[in-house]
Amino acid sequence: MDKLLLIDDEADVQYSFRRIFDSPDLQLFTASSGEEGVQLIQRLKPDLVISDIRMAGINGLETLRRIRALDPRLPVILMTAYGTTQTAIEAMKLGAYDYLLKPFDVPRLKELVAQALRAAREMRQAVTLQPMLEAEDYEVGVIGRSEAMQAIFKLIGQVAATDATVLITGESGTGKELVARAIYHYSRRNERAFLAINCAAIAENLLESELFGHEKGAFTGAAAQRIGKFEQCDGGTIFLDEIGDMSPATQTKILRVLQNGTFERVGGNQTVKVDVRVIAATNKVLEEAVANRQFREDLFYRLNVVRIQMPPLRERRADIRLLVDFFLRKLAGPGGKPKSIGPGTMALLESYSWPGNVRELENILRRATVVAKGQAILPADLPAEVVHGPTSVPGTAAPPTTSTPSSPTSPTLNTSPTAAAPTDLAGLAQALFRLGRADPKLKVLPAVERVLVIEALKETRGNQVQAARLLGITRATLRKRIEKFGIRQEVSVN
Repeated sequence: MDKLLLIDDEADVQYSFRRIFDSPDLQLFTASSGEEGVQLIQRLKPDLVISDIRMAGINGLETLRRIRALDPRLPVILMTAYGTTQTAIEAMKLGAYDYLLKPFDVPRLKELVAQALRAAREMRQAVTLQPMLEAEDYEVGVIGRSEAMQAIFKLIGQVAATDATVLITGESGTGKELVARAIYHYSRRNERAFLAINCAAIAENLLESELFGHEKGAFTGAAAQRIGKFEQCDGGTIFLDEIGDMSPATQTKILRVLQNGTFERVGGNQTVKVDVRVIAATNKVLEEAVANRQFREDLFYRLNVVRIQMPPLRERRADIRLLVDFFLRKLAGPGGKPKSIGPGTMALLESYSWPGNVRELENILRRATVVAKGQAILPADLPAEVVHGPTSVPGTAAPPTTSTPSSPTSPTLNTSPTAAAPTDLAGLAQALFRLGRADPKLKVLPAVERVLVIEALKETRGNQVQAARLLGITRATLRKRIEKFGIRQEVSVN
């Protein structure tokens, strides 16, 4: 029989757990404080601990530290009603098995407990489980309570305790540099330098000198020796943003640094050795660049040790309210009163597609706070593309209409000029439902899915990597859709 110890000072939570985990295969014990929980662990030897974070006495993070000192192999799940970026990263960095936000989803809680108990059984057969690095302060503003962002916070906490090279990918404006800074702030190198270099913003003939330095007389204008960013960062962290735009010659030097930590300054022959952690980011699909011989394959694998894929804002709409609140407070400044935002305005922000992601949201809110005539931001204070949709901006042409050949498995959607042409997603859904009512044989979701896949492949001339990126899905998922709908007969797929 497995033993589960709950540490929580709320009687209602203890009661709920007794009802949820009323099973002959599981024995539940409870403690009302971290101190009591630590004492019970020494006596009961539980298989799993679930602890609240905010409690009287020692909090959940300190309780986790003490549990780690007693038994590094004991899985601990932390939970709180006050979920923050700092808490999620701190918990995972200290070695928590996982992290839950209250109010929790009961099926998800049961699934997580089953996974943790299974891991506990496996760990009892292992030699040891090394605890993660101790906590450090975190002051970087990475915002999000969505499942996608919580997963990223956990991954940050896990990789921060190592020196592993990290590759952060995602669209422009998704917060890749903020994630890099978060990793740095939580690493053992946070007392040393952190330097960020935008590889796309520096001329190709100057980037190598910027990174590795140069000797006097190395080129016209090199009047004196210069120390590059890698030497400046010795013992610290360097963030190479837009690394996909780096020239082949500079890629070769970066590869050497990653392999053995050495390089020569431009125009020099003296080998310089450094200890630098590299975090790289790009909005390009490096796999595609490698296939097109635009990026070194060996460098890609050296960079891609730990991959963090940043989700676009349209895939984490649950975070928009949090981000709006964060930016309005930031724009108000210390002691200032933030602008308020009405339900109608918020609905527009939540339904917009955000091609520029979080950066676009911040810029739009900055503009709105300037043009708003009162304390509240109204729909009229937002740009036309947010209010009406990008196809309704005055002076722009509507996209051409297209039609897709029908098939036995999927009726064709009517995209002729006589069909409704809504500019927002809710209006598009209503138009599709009208088509479904008019044609009882039409299965709306499969039909729309099929048309989207076909049009994405046409848009990218059959390039599956680009089409998957356009649709916001993985290439493996795209392949499944191609096979499911028999699309190979209608478009050239490579």
